[in-house]
Amino acid sequence: MADMKVPAENLRLVYRPGEEIPADYGKDETEDTIVGQDRALQALEFGLSIKSQGFNIYASGMPGTGKETAVKNHIDKIAAGAPTPSDLCYVNNFKNPYHPHNLVLPPGQGSALAKDIKKLVDTARHEIPRALESDEYIAQKDNISKQYNEKKQELFNQLNQKATESGFVIQSTPGGFLLVPHKDGQPLQDQDLQALSEDERKKIFEKKSELEEELKSTVREARNLDKKMAEEIEEIDRKVALFAVEHLFQELLEKFKNSSKVINYLKEMQEDMMENIHLFRQDQQQQQQAMPFPMPFDQESSFKKYQVNVIVDNSDLEGAPVVRELNPTYNNIFGRIEKETQFGGLVTDFTMVRGGSLHEANGGFFVVKVEELLKNPFTWESLKRVIKSNQLEIEEPGEKLGFMATKTLRPEPVDLNVKVVIIGSPLFYHLLYNLDIEFRELFKVKADFDTIMSRTEENIRSYYGFLESFCQKENIKHLDNSATAKIVEYGSRLAEDQLKLSTRFSEIADIVREACYYAESNNEECVRDEHITQAIESKIYRSNLVQKKLQEAIERDFLFIDTEGEKVGQINGLSVMQMGDYSFGKPTRITCSLGLGRGGIIDIEREARLGGRLHTKGVMILNGYLTNMYAREMPLTLSARLVFEQSYSEVEGDSASSTELYTLLSSLADVPLKQNLAVTGSVNQMGEVQAIGGVNEKVEGFFDLCKARGLTGNQGVIIPKSNEKNLMLKENVVEAAREGKFHIYSVSTVEEGIELLTGMKAGRRQEDGTFEEKTINYRVEQFLRENFQKMKQLGREAAEDKAIEEQADERDREEEE
Repeated sequence: MADMKVPAENLRLVYRPGEEIPADYGKDETEDTIVGQDRALQALEFGLSIKSQGFNIYASGMPGTGKETAVKNHIDKIAAGAPTPSDLCYVNNFKNPYHPHNLVLPPGQGSALAKDIKKLVDTARHEIPRALESDEYIAQKDNISKQYNEKKQELFNQLNQKATESGFVIQSTPGGFLLVPHKDGQPLQDQDLQALSEDERKKIFEKKSELEEELKSTVREARNLDKKMAEEIEEIDRKVALFAVEHLFQELLEKFKNSSKVINYLKEMQEDMMENIHLFRQDQQQQQQAMPFPMPFDQESSFKKYQVNVIVDNSDLEGAPVVRELNPTYNNIFGRIEKETQFGGLVTDFTMVRGGSLHEANGGFFVVKVEELLKNPFTWESLKRVIKSNQLEIEEPGEKLGFMATKTLRPEPVDLNVKVVIIGSPLFYHLLYNLDIEFRELFKVKADFDTIMSRTEENIRSYYGFLESFCQKENIKHLDNSATAKIVEYGSRLAEDQLKLSTRFSEIADIVREACYYAESNNEECVRDEHITQAIESKIYRSNLVQKKLQEAIERDFLFIDTEGEKVGQINGLSVMQMGDYSFGKPTRITCSLGLGRGGIIDIEREARLGGRLHTKGVMILNGYLTNMYAREMPLTLSARLVFEQSYSEVEGDSASSTELYTLLSSLADVPLKQNLAVTGSVNQMGEVQAIGGVNEKVEGFFDLCKARGLTGNQGVIIPKSNEKNLMLKENVVEAAREGKFHIYSVSTVEEGIELLTGMKAGRRQEDGTFEEKTINYRVEQFLRENFQKMKQLGREAAEDKAIEEQADERDREEEE
């Protein structure tokens, strides 16, 4: 047993740094880098630098591994040296207001254009009315009116003269012009006309018809004159208004001459102003006051079409934009079209178009968490569509799905150039990769963040640098030499490996914060090792209520666990229970019962549907081991039942398969097992004991129970030898082992383990094919052989009984015949 005992110094790899560590030890390595993530950082560097289509990034890792910090640091570094992208504006489409145009301008020119256009419109609203009220304009307008009025008057004078000569007078009425016959200067009434002869009446009607045709022609000519007069006045209005604002447009055309879209917009805007000069007349306010109720928005809304809606303003940005969307709803990412109520209805225009975070990130980097992204409807499919098309369009989600037919705006799409970085867990990566065929084409770079790194001097140096920079950043007390060493050991405990360190720095940071709290409470100048220990123990204490309840149940014999004595077919197994952020080891009694039969090994957990698939596999491996060891010359004949006693939840995993095998061998050999030992480890068909997980929790779980009942000096745990490097036990366990009060044994084979548990040699197969006598294997083989003979004899007797019964039946049939 001595050679199987793990020395106390191997139960926990204590870190003993030099007496003094420089204050800047490791600082340079970690101020701008993430510790222990070379693979992920290289992937990030590549993914952020490559410009090819589809090389977006999925940063995969467990919480606390620094993936968000790494993404932030790398993106900020690259973005600082990248060119600043353009501004984005939406302006009115004067030809089709339902399809606003976008303007892409150099950074800062978007807001400048908006200010210039506002200044132009304000100036036009002042200058155009003043120009249209000038004496020169009024005189010119009156002169035109006078000329055309004189021409119209001349036309009507000529017509009146001709009508008078023909005996008619032209009268103007609300319904038009009337020709009234006259005689001797007096209008003829109906009775006067009736008194005339037929020939006279006929002549009058003929003249009237001729005059009516001439009257119509004259009216048409007068209307044409009015039209021409209006056109000339309108042309004068255009010239006057254009003269008032043309220099303003020329200045903007010169300023934005490098943008063809801005030039076209300014020309269209100028043309629209000239066609809507009436909007600028000062009587607009008087018209508004004439309305039955006030509408303060009405006048301003007439000029909204001349505004510039700045969607993205990069005037204050240096480098490329980095947008981290914390609430990735559809509208927040892709933008929206707002609406306002007027007269009980919803109205909108291009000034109510709002950009999303992708608009802000255009030309830069867009970062989002996959969990939040997938929670929101429409966002994932829309994001993929945008990445594939490189076109960003603002539209209603319902319209995208075909649920809405309401006429609304369709802003012109924007060309998209953005690097998308999704942050999430490995689970979501594998789900998306396997279930979404487009994911692998759009996110070709995986930055995989590990949870552990090698415990080398270089990485320990990085640990020190992280702790130093973290304390400075958090403005908390610094750690002394002993405290830092404790953190290194805690990192190995989190990694469950003496040769590794954990990269879950969020958990380490929490311990440092709590330790700092205790140091401040004790008015210490710095954090010492006892503060780190107190922080770790306090964290455990806050979470181990269930563990204490279970241990109390065992101590009070509600749950049966023996820690002394020997019993056949009974052993102490070890399992790990996970309770959120805390896991602990739980001793469990495993028993085996035997009977005569050929049922094989029956797993009661499986029969009760409480056994998982891995546990079922482990039990089946036992059958393979027995067959390989003992059934080379005879069939394996046994009926055994294995069960986890007082287990009321699902049993999963194969880490107890060696434990189950030991209790099975104990029953077959009828040799008792020591109850002062607990066992963990899986086994293969060759009898090799294999590594398992949670070895520290399992050892500590049995130790706590033994300590509560009183350490006797012969208690301990048997673990797989391949798990020795995973031991980072608590200091009280190590101390007990050093004092000989508790022991940790490691075994490589089932034979070693059964010898520890029984004190009897396992026994090797001799040249004649038999096992050594007075050994475990010899007794097991003898039991199986005897069992086989018994079953064979029972089978022979059953066959004889059946033959006798058949002969009797045959005689009965003959007698009946």
